[in-house]
Amino acid sequence: MNISKSEFGTTADGSVFSLYTLKNASGASITVTDYGCRLIHIMIPDKQGIMTDVCLNYDTGEQYLQDAFSMGAIVGRCANRIDKGHFILNGREYQLSTNSGPHHLHGGNAGFSQHIWVTHIQDDRITFSRISPDGEEHYPGNLSVSVTYIWSEDNELFIDYDASCDQDTPFSITSHAYFNLNGQGNSDVSAHELLIEADEITELNAEQIPTGTILPVDHTPFDFRALTPLGEGLKASHPQLQITGTYDQNFVISGDGFREAAILQSPKTGIRMTCFTDQKGMQLYVPWRMAKERPGEAPQRLYYAVCLETQSFPNAVNIPDFPSVILHAGEAYHSRTMYHFS
Repeated sequence: MNISKSEFGTTADGSVFSLYTLKNASGASITVTDYGCRLIHIMIPDKQGIMTDVCLNYDTGEQYLQDAFSMGAIVGRCANRIDKGHFILNGREYQLSTNSGPHHLHGGNAGFSQHIWVTHIQDDRITFSRISPDGEEHYPGNLSVSVTYIWSEDNELFIDYDASCDQDTPFSITSHAYFNLNGQGNSDVSAHELLIEADEITELNAEQIPTGTILPVDHTPFDFRALTPLGEGLKASHPQLQITGTYDQNFVISGDGFREAAILQSPKTGIRMTCFTDQKGMQLYVPWRMAKERPGEAPQRLYYAVCLETQSFPNAVNIPDFPSVILHAGEAYHSRTMYHFS
């Protein structure tokens, strides 16, 4: 495995952040940055052997400093939405920062995605780590967290998450990578075919907050139990889609342990991505518009990416019937997600 490093940008306080590229023997590679622990490029051969970048990205480090879409980022301390940014833990009320209307989203105003992480390189992997101090975004406890990117000779991208905290705290972490298997910037994803191993989704209220109710996918646009073109359901009239305007729902992944959760493939390039995870849920997000990614491109583009965010259930800290997201003091957290490109 060849690993190279280059300077990528400088923050307002003068701190330098870098790019790291892991390239295997076949020439396929991933590029990550210590700023926000983000995925920048995933270079995969298509059916004709042409290297194709299937990860949406910006051109410059400066654009990442201005990013409002969590582009390629690791998000936390608690990913997705928390209702009103409020919860009660061990009899104490907590009010987190709110950054999505009245709600807390993806860790708040300056979540994990807006910090430079400490880097450690070893063989076929890069580990980024940081301390999220007690009170950051008003979360309790000093949290030690690390994310390890592993790139295999078989074009497997492993993302390992590890954490511990000195107080009980909500903790749910995920990768907010945006995938376009046609090649980033090369047409929308409506023709992408998707399979999700899920019989149910978590219901949303009008403000996109899970209610605690679990809905079956049968006879709905959320039934992806067989490979289905994304475009078939994107403009359906289902009430849950009318709330979000696109796919932006948490799927309840069937089974337990490390298992196959989803398959995404492009008929155009022949590239397939298979997702495995040990998480209970996965957010399917197809942004209906994106900010301009490159000079000269249209400022708003429809359905140009797919996010498959493996996660705990959103707003679980406020819903006792959902699997718990509380990381207890002194407990060791470990989770793994893998994307296999073929």
